[in-house]
Amino acid sequence: MDTLEQFLPAYLEEVVGDRFGRYSKYIIQDRAIPDVRDGLKPVQRRILYAMYDAGNTPDKPYRKSAKTVGDVMGNYHPHGDSSIYEGMVRMAQPWKMGHPLIDGHGNWGSQDDDPAAAMRYTEARLSKIALELLRDIEKRTVLFKDNFDNTVKEPVVLPSRYPNLLVNGASGISAGFATEIPPHHLGEVIDASIAYMRKPSISLDELMTIVKGPDFPTGGIIMGGEGIRDAYEKGRGRIYIRSKTAIETLRGGKQQIVITEIPYQVVKSRLVTAMENIRLEKKVEGIAEVRDESGRNGLRIVVELKKDADANGILAYLLKKTDLQVTYNFNMVAIVNKAPQQLGLIGIISAYVEHQKEVVTHRTQYELEKAEDRAHVLEGLVKALNVLDDVIATIKASKNRADASDNLIAKFQFSDRQADAILTLQLYRLTNLEITSLEKEHAETLKKIKYLRSILDSEKKLLSVIEKELLDIKEAYMIDRRSEIQSEVEELKVNLEVLVNAEDVLVTLSHEGYVKRTSMLSYTRSGGELDSSGVKDGDVITYCLSVNTLDNLLLFTKNGQYFLLPVHQIPEFKWKDTGTAIVNVIPLPKDDSIVAVIPVKDWNVEQSLVFVTKRGQVKRTELKEYATTRSTAITACKVAKGDEVIEVAMSDQSQQLLLVTAGGMSIRFYESEVNTMGRAAGGVKGVQLKEDDEVIAALWVDNDEGEVLVVSDSGHGKRTLLLDYPIQGRGGKGVQTYEFKEGKRVRSNGQRLFAAFYCREPIEVAAFTDKGAKHVINSEKTSIEERKSVGRSIFPLEKDENLLNVFSVTERIHQPKTEA
Repeated sequence: MDTLEQFLPAYLEEVVGDRFGRYSKYIIQDRAIPDVRDGLKPVQRRILYAMYDAGNTPDKPYRKSAKTVGDVMGNYHPHGDSSIYEGMVRMAQPWKMGHPLIDGHGNWGSQDDDPAAAMRYTEARLSKIALELLRDIEKRTVLFKDNFDNTVKEPVVLPSRYPNLLVNGASGISAGFATEIPPHHLGEVIDASIAYMRKPSISLDELMTIVKGPDFPTGGIIMGGEGIRDAYEKGRGRIYIRSKTAIETLRGGKQQIVITEIPYQVVKSRLVTAMENIRLEKKVEGIAEVRDESGRNGLRIVVELKKDADANGILAYLLKKTDLQVTYNFNMVAIVNKAPQQLGLIGIISAYVEHQKEVVTHRTQYELEKAEDRAHVLEGLVKALNVLDDVIATIKASKNRADASDNLIAKFQFSDRQADAILTLQLYRLTNLEITSLEKEHAETLKKIKYLRSILDSEKKLLSVIEKELLDIKEAYMIDRRSEIQSEVEELKVNLEVLVNAEDVLVTLSHEGYVKRTSMLSYTRSGGELDSSGVKDGDVITYCLSVNTLDNLLLFTKNGQYFLLPVHQIPEFKWKDTGTAIVNVIPLPKDDSIVAVIPVKDWNVEQSLVFVTKRGQVKRTELKEYATTRSTAITACKVAKGDEVIEVAMSDQSQQLLLVTAGGMSIRFYESEVNTMGRAAGGVKGVQLKEDDEVIAALWVDNDEGEVLVVSDSGHGKRTLLLDYPIQGRGGKGVQTYEFKEGKRVRSNGQRLFAAFYCREPIEVAAFTDKGAKHVINSEKTSIEERKSVGRSIFPLEKDENLLNVFSVTERIHQPKTEA
């Protein structure tokens, strides 16, 4: 037969599926997930049993860890020595185990994540409480199985005389399953087990009056009553662990934050480094120094603050941004009847109690067998001592030991076991005192048999035995609770004042979209003039705002979007620098542009934002609706296709709105006619437009005072008294505000209006052309004419020159006083 014909075809997915399925089963059952009964993973169980078997107990001297690792690897755990030693190290570290199971001697690592010394250097023995896990193991309390090479037996599970799974917790990751069970308080867990035994129908709420929550060896403050309840009910839940901190006042008015307990499983050295980096990177103003003062007296981290620093604010920031506060997610998975199962508190306790019933039952049966055997022997001895002379004569007449045994059985009806005990009886036991003690021992043994049988016959008695032994363990090993529990989760609010140094600054935005933040010092050193600000050739400053670093800017775009830009996030430049493109600061799309910039100090002021679009839509929305923490674009106003926002302004609803169109029309109506709407609404009609017309300006006017200045695309313009604009109802066609000259021989005064301004006081109006020319005029220099007049040239333009931008320097430039 050909060699190839001896092989059967196999599908890869079937082979891989089968192999991985078996591997998964192995790592779930025999590696990563603890048994619900003793709370141990196989490697931990094997380490403890190997040490117990070798007599490496608390009453003996320490032994080299390498010897223990060798015993475990050679007899029970056919894996690498590093995995065995790592399991051993974890069981010896008091900051990871609620009650360490190994008493280590030497360098066993630290809370700074320093590794333990090599196993050839360290020594270890079982801790006293570990003996409680192994107690009665020699009394047939648990099943044993063959080891990997069938040379010795190992326990399938330990007797575990206290609920170790909850007391010491567990964590592990396997295929498709993970477990995260926190350590708990020994006294609480034992009391809960006793309460369950007394009342198996006990409710979770009743149990939670006993087990209030986890108890981490590193202490800390546990927050989240709901999360604890979810975990104890379903096996999954989230809590927050916060460090124990105190704010101390030093001489000279300085303060320092002292941390004495940190969350479970947080590496202290990394936490200190994270806080030091915050200081170095100046993410928070006010930290002078971070020191680790931990030593023999326990953990102590000191964050020294500068004078007048906000200690509570800095502490809130550190809690939020570092591992001073962490989330802990319960995932209580354990092996129950050889399969992984997610368990709540009652599930774990009931499984443990069932295990203890089996352990104590098996122990009682073992002790009963021993007691019955001893009673049988004692019965024979007492009977023999009553007819001692006859027994001695029978033995003397026998040929040998076997003959003597047969003769005793035949003559006195002793059993083999009794005859053997009589023949091994020492001569001193024939004294009167010894005869009395044997009779006394026989009576006590009979009494013990009766007691043991009563345990086996009554579950109530069985449970009372378990209860008594649990209480003994509680009395011997219980320590005070280390973690404090708060049912409410405190929300961490970090004030901007903590992160940002409050400072008055200037923010400028140019026509081409260059933004910068400048200190008042740089502004005054550069002459304190707007014209001295650095811009690119042909560019111009369109917004200059005097604001504080704690303020926010609302940037509105023509497409109806807005961005929230905190002032402190705008890059800082000198006054004569150009700044950076706005797209480097906010994600502004290429097809969009900014039409309004509004500084905001307080979101709760009773004011609204009013939007006006090119197609004459008007919308008013309360300012507080625009409060956000997002840095991306958010809808500010619904904009129809072909339309765009031309103006956004803050308003208190007390004025009138004057809309001016490109076709020379205008309408004036009360702002209160526009009702408040939602943020994403599209607004209402402000003016009725002809097909080829559009709104070019929205002016807020009041009390018939002042004038309206209009500018056409040819640079012509004029002022008209506001009094000439009647107040109408919203949504009408309006009245004419400018007359265009028509005819071949007439010099044109423009084809459309380009801009309009409200002049209550003289204003500076700047115009920029496509040929790079800049014209600035004072509104007082323009003529006052009727609404329907044709105006005069105010910006001299060449024949092929066009206006690019016309804006009011006075309105958009909030220039500070030089002495500020």
